[in-house]
Amino acid sequence: YAKEMSKEWHAAAAAMLAKQCEEVDVIITTALIPGRPAPIMITKAMVDKMKSGSVTVDLAAVAGGNVETTVADEKIVTPNGVTCLGYTDLPSRLPTTSSTLYSNNISKFLLSIGPQTTKVTDHYYIDHEDEAVRGMLVVENGKMMWPAPLPPPPPAPTQAELDAKAAAEAPEVIDYRAPYVQGAKNATYAATSILGLGMVAPDPAFSSLLTTFALSNIIGVQVVLGVTHALHSPLMAVTNAISGTTALGGMHLLANSTGPAVTTLGALATTLSTVNIVGGFIVTTKMLDMFKRPDDPPEYYHLYGIPAAGALSMYGIGAASGKFPEIDAAAATLAGLLCIGGIGGLSSQSTARLGAVSGQAGVGLAVVSTLGHLHPSIGTTAAIGGMMAAGGAAGHYIGHRVEPTSLPQTVAAFHSLVGVAASAAAVGDYINHDNVAQLDKVHLSTIYLASIIGSVTATGSLVAFGKLDGRLSSAPMQHPARDRINIGLGAATLGAGAVVMGGPEMGTGIAALGGALTTSGILGWHMTASIGGADMPVVITVLNSYSGWALCAEGFMLDMPLLTIVGSLIGCSGAALTKIMCDAMNRDIVSVILGGYGTKSSSGGEAMKFEGEATTTDVDTVVSLLGESESVIIVPGYGLAVAKGQYPLKEMVDTLRSAGKKVRFAIHPVAGRMPGQLNVLLAEAGVPYDIVEELEEINDDFSETDAVLVIGANDTINSAAEDDPNSEIAGMPVLRVWNSKQVIVMKRSLAAGYAGVENPVFLKDNTDMLLGDAKDSCEKLAAGVKAKFG
Repeated sequence: YAKEMSKEWHAAAAAMLAKQCEEVDVIITTALIPGRPAPIMITKAMVDKMKSGSVTVDLAAVAGGNVETTVADEKIVTPNGVTCLGYTDLPSRLPTTSSTLYSNNISKFLLSIGPQTTKVTDHYYIDHEDEAVRGMLVVENGKMMWPAPLPPPPPAPTQAELDAKAAAEAPEVIDYRAPYVQGAKNATYAATSILGLGMVAPDPAFSSLLTTFALSNIIGVQVVLGVTHALHSPLMAVTNAISGTTALGGMHLLANSTGPAVTTLGALATTLSTVNIVGGFIVTTKMLDMFKRPDDPPEYYHLYGIPAAGALSMYGIGAASGKFPEIDAAAATLAGLLCIGGIGGLSSQSTARLGAVSGQAGVGLAVVSTLGHLHPSIGTTAAIGGMMAAGGAAGHYIGHRVEPTSLPQTVAAFHSLVGVAASAAAVGDYINHDNVAQLDKVHLSTIYLASIIGSVTATGSLVAFGKLDGRLSSAPMQHPARDRINIGLGAATLGAGAVVMGGPEMGTGIAALGGALTTSGILGWHMTASIGGADMPVVITVLNSYSGWALCAEGFMLDMPLLTIVGSLIGCSGAALTKIMCDAMNRDIVSVILGGYGTKSSSGGEAMKFEGEATTTDVDTVVSLLGESESVIIVPGYGLAVAKGQYPLKEMVDTLRSAGKKVRFAIHPVAGRMPGQLNVLLAEAGVPYDIVEELEEINDDFSETDAVLVIGANDTINSAAEDDPNSEIAGMPVLRVWNSKQVIVMKRSLAAGYAGVENPVFLKDNTDMLLGDAKDSCEKLAAGVKAKFG
């Protein structure tokens, strides 16, 4: 301070101190100039940037102070929560403080020897078992007690402990033969099953359908596995729409009805299925439109209406002429190929909307070709048109009202409609025969399977809808006799099926079929109600698969290869997604379906108890953190969808990226309540899909990340999945956010996630909680970041 520095030096020093003030918690100043006022080193603006709870200690307060907010001989707290100490007698305070601390330690030690130990007045007892007391004891009753005896050596390990340690340290033995053995078993099962079906085939038509079914399954698996994860939600919507081809079964009943009951069931199946078709395709189109970017080239998919109209016209002319008897089969084959293209198009963003167009054309051609094949009367045709118009209007209304947050429950509700339609078509087909006792066993089995699969799908989907929509508790129904109830209902369903397969007269047969419908419906309701909230994404995909298998059974029942093809596609789609979800949650599909997971840990022990206290933060601190970070990863969860905070979040991300920050999103496969829901949510807000990455792509990058912002996610970032083998989510792949330098978790409260499991990440040293509504917090963060970077 003996030399006057330049203005540039002072400006650089002020800038450096201002930056430091944002980072540090305590500032102690000591700058004094004899005979002159103390220089101001820390301005009020710098203090305003300090974190709430920070402290300034101004040892130059006697000469005016180095901190602009210092008040001599007083302690003040600034509006932003910084405590400023301006005591001028600190040197005289220190000896007293030191003595107080020392005497406090001595008194606590003495009290721990006597009254604090025995709780008996006037009884001074020296506890030799207390290590601290025994180590300080020198003389007792005139006897030398120092040094204290050494503690006894630890007990020698038992043979069982030695064996366990040796087993743990033994190298893992890899059985290279095991996968080949399992593969051979699977091949044997498949070959035996196919040849067995060939042995019971009643006619060549069944064998032809079996071939179609097998090939469709192979194609379906390959097509579905090629769908990118970001488009799993549109995939669910597309398969939902295509599963509406159960309308073809209803049309079949209406065209060949022999009574009012059959007509009623056919009308029900046709109307409900059309709700699915129209609503499903509208939802699909809405979701795919969300993925469009402003700089995407123009699209002219309406031009595909020309070949679609041409194909319909060509079919109409050919069918009307009566000269081409196989044109119906060709049209059905073309419809099946278009439906396959509808799913295959979702393999990439560039072809997704073409896939939707293909699926729509396929279902449209399927409906027209079925009408041409059935040749219904003018009155029946008009009735079918009216029913489909009514169903289409309802689907149009529902489809346009669906928001991204409502997708899971909407999909579940649509599944229930398919289930009801499949069961109605199966029962209608049964009672539409004059002599059911003459039906072959294959036909009876397909009626039975379509009925019970549809029933399980309908009731299970309704329960899933209730849980996802908040109308039912997400907690599993833990009935003590759960497994026995499931076994009993399953046995009753199989027993009723055996009666149906026996080919009884109409009265007995319809009673048995009704019994099977009832017990399978209760079974679907009970199994889904017994599944916990953590497994709901798996439940959605399983129900999607069920709807496909019900459609397959209907195809065999009505001898319609098109339904078999489409049903196989949907069944494989749901099965493939189920496997993906189970792998992402470390769940076993059988246990999920039976309600065994999502309700308790996978091992027998108690879950770990994590101790500690979560620390909270505020918006200004988070804004400062984001401003200082070069790499930021955002982990969204269902809480973001509920709060509808994606738009202010997108605004904040744009500002950070404009400032040169590397910002990415990390999406867990089961984030949200159905596959790909968060991808759709971010696309709706306009987040570029090339900065949205999956768990496998980004999990290793957290260790090199400055800040992670977790918004409304819980179970998918829970470290207990890796640290606690007794946790309910043990083994579940999670996003390792705790490996980053700093984690900010935005939640309404510190409550557990949808799985009901406590999250130790909240208690880690590098985690702070920003509590509050996600949308409100995102808006404040967006405003703060914009103010910081302009």
